[in-house]
Amino acid sequence: MINSPDNNTRAILITEHDNLYFSVLFHDDTIISKSNIGLLVDSIDFSSNVSIFDVTKSSFNDTWKAVNGKNKIVQNNYNEYLLNVAHPKAGNLSYQLLFRLYNDGFAYRYHVDSQFIKDSICVSKEVTKLNFNHDFKYWAYNGEYHNIGPIDRSEIHEDPILIPAVLKLKDDLYLGIHEAEIVRYAPFRLKAEENDYSLSFEVDKTIDTEPVKTSWRAFMVGKRPGDLVESNLLENLNEACKIEDTYWIKPGKVVWDWRVWGYKSDDGFEYGLNTVSHKRLIDFAAENNIQYLLIDADWYGPEFSPDSNPFSARENIDVEGDMAYAKNRGIGIILYLNDVGAKKYGLERVLKQFSEWGAVGVKYGFMRGSWENKVKHTREVVKLCAKYKLMVDFHDDPLPPNGETRTYPNLMAKEFCHAQADAKRSYFPETAVTSPFVNMIAGPIDYTNGWFDLNNADNRVRVFEEIPGTVAAEVAKLIVAYSGWMVLPDSPEEYLEKDSLFDCIRKMPPQFDCLKVLSGEIGEYISVARQAGNDWFIGSLTNRDARSITIDFSFLPKGIEYMATFYEDTPETHFLREKESYRVRKIKVSTGSETEILMAPGGGHSIYLKKL
Repeated sequence: MINSPDNNTRAILITEHDNLYFSVLFHDDTIISKSNIGLLVDSIDFSSNVSIFDVTKSSFNDTWKAVNGKNKIVQNNYNEYLLNVAHPKAGNLSYQLLFRLYNDGFAYRYHVDSQFIKDSICVSKEVTKLNFNHDFKYWAYNGEYHNIGPIDRSEIHEDPILIPAVLKLKDDLYLGIHEAEIVRYAPFRLKAEENDYSLSFEVDKTIDTEPVKTSWRAFMVGKRPGDLVESNLLENLNEACKIEDTYWIKPGKVVWDWRVWGYKSDDGFEYGLNTVSHKRLIDFAAENNIQYLLIDADWYGPEFSPDSNPFSARENIDVEGDMAYAKNRGIGIILYLNDVGAKKYGLERVLKQFSEWGAVGVKYGFMRGSWENKVKHTREVVKLCAKYKLMVDFHDDPLPPNGETRTYPNLMAKEFCHAQADAKRSYFPETAVTSPFVNMIAGPIDYTNGWFDLNNADNRVRVFEEIPGTVAAEVAKLIVAYSGWMVLPDSPEEYLEKDSLFDCIRKMPPQFDCLKVLSGEIGEYISVARQAGNDWFIGSLTNRDARSITIDFSFLPKGIEYMATFYEDTPETHFLREKESYRVRKIKVSTGSETEILMAPGGGHSIYLKKL
């Protein structure tokens, strides 16, 4: 029996009839019942005909300060158990199985050392099979589409289940399955092939000439789905920060040129891919507590063309002039880079040039290759960006976030979701209240929320469908979503036209101090509180159903009164028919207060709490 520091998470590892099994309990509930565990290494099955020897235990308890994360201060407290697993019938070859137990979950990884190496090591399968005592519902990541689920496990799902996956084992027991510290090998997938209550692992075959250290198989556990969102387990499973001086890594809000193309303002100006438009966006950012401008694809030519050269901007764009103007106004510029241009012209050469121009960050798009190659290349991009003091955001089917922002905090976000209006389609309210509980347990997500022109945005060049939602919900999404870069997709004019609502965004800090999920159910609704110094923001969202929920302010410090500004739907608001109606009102609250808020169908609600 091995235990977490609070003894509430417990794992049992045994050999029975020379087979290796494990099971896990949380608060006396069996999470995983007796299950095989092991790898297939050079055709040797390390789940059977094995023995355990030299078990060592260590404990760790410390706190660390996040440069870029959902919580500014993180506690890292675990018990670690190192087990040597030998296969006597294969010449006593062995590997190490490393288990860590946290108060809110557990993780394990494999170390296969050089004793296996002749010419190489082949890892072809993970023979672990997770068994559960009864049926359960699950949700899973689904690329740039609405999440898979809820699905009953008793239903056979023939396609691989992508991670992260979230399992509802009971009304008060949730399990999140993901991976941490993905630095060398392709991410695993889950399979639900057999007509029982199990999940098996599916890994890509890999051959290595060096000792193998797999990523962590990570399991977050909680009594509410929000507990998984709040967990710092993935970050804690990654190494400490490798960047010596992090002063240049600064999360923030971002204006974005891509979705504004074709917008015509009342003064006759039409936004396009040009420096005139960039300067107009820079001016707006400088005057409204926004830190960055993102110049997206095509600025150096058609993004997928091998002839598009990222060392030279296309006609009507003066990239160095943009940089100088932005610097003078205190705004940083983020430049898009497509995988085609990076690989043809030399990744390091391109990043060095961006840095010399004065860029502060890179948006990296459409990385190609096998998943194992994408894992390696993602780490290469992040490390080289750090070398040239560039932050980075990955788009277009990226490697899953996996807690690596602890090690390289210049990694700001990934489009590991269905970003609003991206992929030439819009998402609906049920996605907004599902993906925070599923995708976002992996790490910072670039949703590109914050639309104000919901009625006419589809007339623009880069908006392809009508956008469902309410303007109050669009503000709330910016609070609910955890991201190092809060990318705002709409035009300055649309924000200023609804200035009383935009003021909530204007008041948001470049980076929140913590994240608390106040309440919520996957696919139904969510309510999240984010601290900003002495002040707080609360964002709530609902699915297609109108909903009233109670906000309990007991999380606020005692003895302090706050002025609460509510940004909310009106009785007439609807995510399809009446999208842009909202109202703003104020009341005083304190830690003993409760208030009921109303959300329209597909709507949302935000509260700004100003300390009095």
